[in-house]
Amino acid sequence: MSMTIEAAAPAGSKVTGANAQAAVDYRGILRRGVWSENLVFAQMLALCPLLAVTGTATNGLGMGLATTAVLILANMVVALIRNWVSASVRIPVFVVLIATLVTLVDMGINAWLHELYKVLGLFIALIVCNCGILGRAEAFASKNPVAASAVDGIAIGLGFTLALVVLGAVRELLGSGTVFAGASLLLGDTFRFLEITAIPDYKGFLLMILPPGGFLALGMLMAGKRVWDGKRAHARARTQPEAARV
Repeated sequence: MSMTIEAAAPAGSKVTGANAQAAVDYRGILRRGVWSENLVFAQMLALCPLLAVTGTATNGLGMGLATTAVLILANMVVALIRNWVSASVRIPVFVVLIATLVTLVDMGINAWLHELYKVLGLFIALIVCNCGILGRAEAFASKNPVAASAVDGIAIGLGFTLALVVLGAVRELLGSGTVFAGASLLLGDTFRFLEITAIPDYKGFLLMILPPGGFLALGMLMAGKRVWDGKRAHARARTQPEAARV
């Protein structure tokens, strides 16, 4: 698991107060959370809900936003209580905290987005088992101030949501020829314009909607990301010697 502590301090030490705020690279946190340390494409975590709910881009967006809300709140609360929780009991405390937040999110979605709740169902409750959330609480929020922890939760959540939406869109497009079908159930009638029939009279490709199609699409997306990252690294390596000569 690739986790990065952002506070610029010696190993094992904690940075607090104004110095902590100055030491944190917020832009770097966002860049790593969304792309280079993406929960799915880089760390290969939370694959169970990823493959289960991404039959459509709408379902992926709903699960991603729910997970992002839990990530932000969990990181902030852990950062607030980090100096009062004993190291010997921190993991049970973090798990109980995450379970409480997931329960609140689950009840909220059931109350206000019931149609989406019927689709996501059990997988909302299973956010508790998302090791990415516990991992960020342990590796980042427990060692950094509240603001940095909130930004980390936003970045990791956005990266996870991006992975869910992209994978859902690919599977939905290939499987049924639509994109963001049922978006009005999640976002309201105002966003009905997102519901696109990209391929009219499409007969469908059932495999892409089923779990095996999720594995295939995920593999192709991960391969594409690695190729892209490799080309960027190669381009940087070529330009750095030229800059050094100048």
